[in-house]
Amino acid sequence: MPTVPLHEPVIPADEEKAAHVRRMFSSIAPRYDLLNHLLSLNVDRLWRRWAVNRLRWEDDPAGIYLDNCAGTLDLASDLARRGAFRGRVIGSDFTHAMLEHGAHKVERLPVHPVCADALSLPYPDGTFSGATVGFGVRNLADLDAGLREMARVLRKGTRLVILEFTTPGWQPFRALYFSYFLKILPMVGRMVSKHGSAYSYLPESVLRFPEPPELATRMQRAGFANVGWKRLTGGIVALHWGDRA
Repeated sequence: MPTVPLHEPVIPADEEKAAHVRRMFSSIAPRYDLLNHLLSLNVDRLWRRWAVNRLRWEDDPAGIYLDNCAGTLDLASDLARRGAFRGRVIGSDFTHAMLEHGAHKVERLPVHPVCADALSLPYPDGTFSGATVGFGVRNLADLDAGLREMARVLRKGTRLVILEFTTPGWQPFRALYFSYFLKILPMVGRMVSKHGSAYSYLPESVLRFPEPPELATRMQRAGFANVGWKRLTGGIVALHWGDRA
């Protein structure tokens, strides 16, 4: 697997990671959506749609749902716009600037932004009828603690869906993808966001994150059953799901 040169500490030690991630996302919030669509060639919209399709929200269309690490509220708004949806979505993120820049998307939707830490969610046990996380779990300072916390706030039998970047396994696409991911993406990200390291952090954090089978195992250990996963778009993204045991 290609490695990222560590000439600067793009990813800090675990005890510093939360503060680093909050500062970084606060800085790039104004350009975050533009870069998501640009760098994914707009396929990110389709990925989110597939994630909501896996949520099984139709089992309780009037329930309360959690979009954790909600960022600019794209996943929350996708769920809230579903025709038969009659419930509420809590869009929870610990970077206030991200929620602020996504607020216009949910002005007339049953979505309630809340600034909260994913490792210490301010919601009672068994609050939610389902939960999503879009491109957020790899930013957690403690992945296992974050998964356990999501299990805590879900009702028994309800579903967690995680959408996260991974790396393709088949050639020649793998080589082409890494050329883009390690060289072109950071360069374009720096130019558009005006942030020196945020889009170097992205590929490095993906390369250090557990591969899909390991994430599935860690979901099971955190209290989820019927765990499954699927690679999307040639393997650059993985969709995981599991039901609160």
